[in-house]
This record gives sequence, structure tokens and C-alpha cells, in this order.
Amino acid sequence: MNRRAMTMRLPLLPPLLPLAALLLALPACAPPAEAPPLAGAAIGGPFTLADKAGKAVRWDDFRGRYRIVYFGYSFCPDACPTDVGVMMRGFTLFERAHPDRAAQVQPIFITIDPARDTQAVVGQFAAAFSPRLLGLTGSAPQVDQAAKAFGAFYARGKATPGGYLMEHSRIAYLMGKGGEPIAMLPVDKGPAQGPQAVADELAKWVK
Repeated sequence: MNRRAMTMRLPLLPPLLPLAALLLALPACAPPAEAPPLAGAAIGGPFTLADKAGKAVRWDDFRGRYRIVYFGYSFCPDACPTDVGVMMRGFTLFERAHPDRAAQVQPIFITIDPARDTQAVVGQFAAAFSPRLLGLTGSAPQVDQAAKAFGAFYARGKATPGGYLMEHSRIAYLMGKGGEPIAMLPVDKGPAQGPQAVADELAKWVK
């Protein structure tokens, strides 16, 4: 019998441990980042308004910071207090969980009723919800320019015993550090669910 002919050399297999380590070292295929819902929308733009002290406030003053923008009016009997309350309670929840990230955000309330919402009135309205909320007003043309930049609808409504109502859109915009639109905060979910939903949305986009 030819023992030499029967001898077979098996190929050497690499150790399993180094092979597993090599596989773990390979870069993971991360899913692509989710695009903001309002990415690319024509929302936002330059404006000049005034704060409670009469100081001029411009849109570009907030460059480098995230912004939350809501258009309403202080004499609003229901919608505005509800929406702004949800918005700011949600912001407070976010601030407690992520103080460093919340420090980069400026919440802004812009009146659509400058005839009644003077600097003092809009300042008092904003302060009733949070010291972090900035209330802004201005002349009718200035307010109109700001509203048009954000696509915010408003119009004088029916007369009431106390004066008149204002019809308006109800949107809280989250804007990025460069003034770009990111998302609409879910203030419409109401006081029971809205604050946490707002906090969750802020945590998702404010980095």
C-alpha cells in the first residue's frame, strides 16, 4: 500500500475568534437620518418687531439658536391660551430633561392684534406662561410682514361685547439655528397629551 499516496493535507482554517473580531470591527450600516417634516418649506424670513421694553427684535438676532414661533393674540378667549400653555409646558418638560439643549431654544409669541397688544400687554401675556417666552408686537405692517413670512393666516373676526375676535391659524413652528423650518409642534393634542408630545418632538430635533 502506498502510504504516501494516501496522505492528504487539509487546508488550515483561520481561528474563529480573530475572524469574529474582524467582523465586529466592520462599520455598521446605520439607517439614513430622518429628514425634518418641514425641510425645504418656504417658512420663515426676516422681520423687525419690538419686545415688552420697546427694544427692536429682528429675526436674525436669533441666528445660531433654535426657535419656537407661535402667532396669536392676548385677548383670545380659548385657542391661544390653550396652545401656548401646551407649548410652554412641553418646553418646560424638555428643559428639565435636557437643560443644555433647551438653552439653545428661544420660544417666541408674535401677536396678530397689534392694535390691542401693546408692548406692555404682549409682555404680560408671555410672562404669564413662562419667563423664557418672548412676546413681540409692532406696527400693523411689521406684524403683517412677519405673518406672511411664516404663512400664518389672520383676520379680524366678529364683534363681541368686549371688542372683537381674531381668526388665525394655530401652528407652533420649530425653526433651526439658521432659521430653517424643522417641524410643527403638536400643541393641538390638548393639555392632557400635548405637553409630553411637544417635549418628545423637541428632543427629537433639538441637538
